[in-house]
Amino acid sequence: MKFKLGDFVRFVDEKREGYVTKIIDAQTLGVTDEDGFEIPVAISNLTSVHGHGVITEVQDAPKPVQVNVPSINKIENGIYVGVATDNKAGNVVHFHLLNQSPNVLLVSLTTERKEKYAGAFHGVIEAYQSTLVYSASLADLDLWPEFTFQILISGKTDVKPVDPLVIRKKFRAKDFSSEQKELPVAKNEGWLIRLDDLVPVTIDAQKLKESFFKSPAEKKTIEAPAKEIDLHIEKLRDDHHFLEADEILQIQLNYFQNALDAAVVHHYDRMIFIHGSGNGTLRDKIHKLISKNPHIKTYMDARKEKFGYGATEVVFK
Repeated sequence: MKFKLGDFVRFVDEKREGYVTKIIDAQTLGVTDEDGFEIPVAISNLTSVHGHGVITEVQDAPKPVQVNVPSINKIENGIYVGVATDNKAGNVVHFHLLNQSPNVLLVSLTTERKEKYAGAFHGVIEAYQSTLVYSASLADLDLWPEFTFQILISGKTDVKPVDPLVIRKKFRAKDFSSEQKELPVAKNEGWLIRLDDLVPVTIDAQKLKESFFKSPAEKKTIEAPAKEIDLHIEKLRDDHHFLEADEILQIQLNYFQNALDAAVVHHYDRMIFIHGSGNGTLRDKIHKLISKNPHIKTYMDARKEKFGYGATEVVFK
């Protein structure tokens, strides 16, 4: 018999019950009893207790859970993970993927730990619905795998299809440092983490150019960027001390791309991006993006006497 986190079980050889709060290995589980003690127990010495609303068999694709749409309307449209605490097994948290949008999502979730991969969930999430995709012990946060969400978005209206999303997320302690709130995906409290904020958002320069010919009521206002853009993370985020290296790089690249597209819209002739020298990772990423941009004529190191090799000047067509 297979068990999962949160299952209510009974010991075979003694009068004791509890909830599964840790999967130690393929033969052993951690079971927390009514006194709050977590005990390592062989799976062969456990049996499931029915009548507690727990499904004993692991399901490949949990069924979507219909959520209360009126309460969700308070949340901005987007794709979220609701990490809900378990009222009965205190150390266990359940991950609900929330589709707060009018689109249909085709989702695949893969976990990776030490270069070993496992398919955790795949399925369809209808508009304004959620589904359970994963469970884990909060006490083992440092041992959690990295999550890769692959999301295909299907719209029901006459609009151009958007590119599929690939979102990689390694949950950190700071994700759970805020106060718990009531979740729209469950009856208990937890944390709501937005996923599509981690996806680079770029401006379609050509569409924005076309928008200048629309009426004032239709026209979008795009603020003109500075002629020199400093991409050092301390200039972009006050909380940079709490960010991981990969998060910092993504924030810098997003800021760069948005500033570059805005410069195209405002017909800049040239622009300078200050990226620093460092290990060259940000510089190389920026140069790769620049080389593929059809609006750029050329680029070069900017004023070495002032910036050294820590800045790039872009010349637009």
